[in-house]
Amino acid sequence: MTEFTSRHIESLNTARPRIFRSVLPPLVTCGLLLGAWWIVVELFHVKSYFLPTPDEVLLAAWRVRVELLAGCWLTARAAVGGFVLSVITGSLISLVFSQFPTVRLGCFPYAVILQTVPIVALAPIIINWQGAGFQSVMLVSFIVSLFPIIANATAGLTSVDRSLLELFQLNQATRLQVICKLQIPHAVADLVTGARTSAGLAVIGAIVGEFFAGNSTRSHGLGFMIPRDILRMKTDEAFAAVIAATALGISMFALVSILRATLLAKWCNARP
Repeated sequence: MTEFTSRHIESLNTARPRIFRSVLPPLVTCGLLLGAWWIVVELFHVKSYFLPTPDEVLLAAWRVRVELLAGCWLTARAAVGGFVLSVITGSLISLVFSQFPTVRLGCFPYAVILQTVPIVALAPIIINWQGAGFQSVMLVSFIVSLFPIIANATAGLTSVDRSLLELFQLNQATRLQVICKLQIPHAVADLVTGARTSAGLAVIGAIVGEFFAGNSTRSHGLGFMIPRDILRMKTDEAFAAVIAATALGISMFALVSILRATLLAKWCNARP
């Protein structure tokens, strides 16, 4: 057995327990919660229109699977579009903030205000201005997911070690070189950390936008399906849509987390 093979096997043996420890506790917790849910419904004879059992939700999800997948696809498009737009816009705003402290001091408080205003208060105004279409839903998703990008990226760009800045200045580096070779690499981890938060918020924004858009949109996303099914007393189908929305948010969070781990691993391996 070669040295490379032995090291590869050793790395696999150490990775398996790590994956097992990280995956098993959430699965056990999920199983316990589902069991408690089922027991409560059966023990207290809760009506299905008030709280269906997990198996009833699963059957409802299969029954309306075509509509559920279509709604999930529409919500995912709006959430991903708003998320990508927030990453691009937030990164550019953060870059301006890092280069012009006066602009940062004057504008950053308004970014905080935008974050503190409840999205349920902004969504109907945005839809009233833009019309109840896909673009409006994506805009709501963009607004609610923008601030974490601005806050984290700005912190990363402005927290560079002073000695490194002085070293670049000593070597007569231009501002562009300082930005591209020092500040941006230093801010990548902070940016991706903010993106993890924004990924979940983007899904929330899309759901809220679809909720207020209502019947005006041509296609119905998860945010439309949930209140509609509640009004129709189809609680099992509403729960299925909620679970689909949750799975969508977790998927986006997981993808960004994987991207973060990959970028950090490459960065660590590239270091001397």
